[in-house]
Amino acid sequence: MAERILMVALLGILLVGCLYVLSPFFSAILWAAILVFASWPVYQRVRRFGLPAWLAALAMVLLATVLVLLPLAVALPGGGKDVMHLRLAIQTALQNGLPAAPPWLARLPIAGTLLSDLWNSWADDMNVMVAFFRPYFGTIIEEGLRLLLGIANGIVGFGVALFISFFFYLHGEVMGGWLVAALERVFGSQAARLRTVIGKTVRGTVYGILGNAVVQGLLVFCGLWLTAVPRAPLLGLIAGFLATLPIGAPLVWVPVLLWQLGIGETGHAVFLGLYGLIVVAGLDHVIRPYFIARGAQLPFLPTVLGVLGGAIGFGLLGVFLGPVLLGVGLSLLKEFAKGGKPCPDPAPAPRPVHAPPRVTAG
Repeated sequence: MAERILMVALLGILLVGCLYVLSPFFSAILWAAILVFASWPVYQRVRRFGLPAWLAALAMVLLATVLVLLPLAVALPGGGKDVMHLRLAIQTALQNGLPAAPPWLARLPIAGTLLSDLWNSWADDMNVMVAFFRPYFGTIIEEGLRLLLGIANGIVGFGVALFISFFFYLHGEVMGGWLVAALERVFGSQAARLRTVIGKTVRGTVYGILGNAVVQGLLVFCGLWLTAVPRAPLLGLIAGFLATLPIGAPLVWVPVLLWQLGIGETGHAVFLGLYGLIVVAGLDHVIRPYFIARGAQLPFLPTVLGVLGGAIGFGLLGVFLGPVLLGVGLSLLKEFAKGGKPCPDPAPAPRPVHAPPRVTAG
C-alpha cells in the first residue's frame, strides 16, 4: 500500500513538472494542435502525391506561413512612406489647427451639441486639446507599448506554433493513435461518439472563424476600393482580423464612412453605408452560421467570451484558441447532459394471458 501511494505521488510530481516545463508554450502547442487537426485532410491529400512525410509536413508549414504573410505583404507595400506621410500630416495639423466641426456632428442625438462645442474649442486653441489629453499621455503610451509587445509576442508565438506543427504533421498518425487509445480507455464505448463530436466542433469553429474573417476582409476591401479610400488593402486586413469578433468589420468601415462625410464625400459615404449594411453585414449572417453549422453551433455569447478571454489569456493566438476551447467544452457538456440521464426504455407490452384449454370428458 505504501509503495502504491509513493508511486502515485511520484507520478503526480512528474506530471506537475512536465506541465510547468511546457507552460510557456501552452498557447503555441494548442494552436499547433488545432491547426494540424483542422488541416489534416489537406495534409493527407498532399501525401497522395507521393511526397515523404517530412516533405509534406514542411509543405503544410510553408503554406500556412504564406497564407499569413501574403496578406501582410500586399497590405503593407509602402509602410515607411505611410509613416512619413502620417508624421507630416500630424505636424501640419498641429501647425494649422483643426478645421471647424462638420455640421452633421451637431445634429447627432444626445451628445451631438456637446461634441461639436468640444471640437470647436479645440479648433480655436490647440492648447485646450493638449491640456485635455495631457493626464492620459502616460496611459496612452503605456497601452501603446503593451499593444506592440502583445503583437510581437503573438508573432513569436505564431513562429513557435508553426515549428511545433511540423512535428505534429510528421507524427500525427502515431499521436492520434495514442489519443484514441486514451479516450477508449477512459470513456469506453462512448469514445467514438466523443471523438466525432470533438472533431466536428473543432473543424466547424475554426472554419467558421477563419472563413468568415477572410470573406469579411475581402468584402470590406472591395467596398473601400470602390469608394477610393486610401490604404484599402491595409484596412481590409484589419477588418478581416477584427471580423473574428461578431461585430468586428463595422469597426473599420463605419469610421471610414464618418470620415467621408466629414470631408464632403457624401455619395461615397452613402454607398459605403448601404454596401456595409447589405453586403458585408448581410453575408456575415450567412457565412458564419454556414461554416459553424458544419460542426457544432457556437452561440453568440460563447463566441465573444472566447475571443476576448482567449486574447487576454493566450495573447494574439488566443483569438482563435478561445472560441475553439469553449466550443469543445460546450459540445462535451451537451453530450454529457444527453448521456447522463438516458431515457428509460419503454416498458414491454404485457403478454396476453391465454385461458387454459378446456378439457372435455371423452
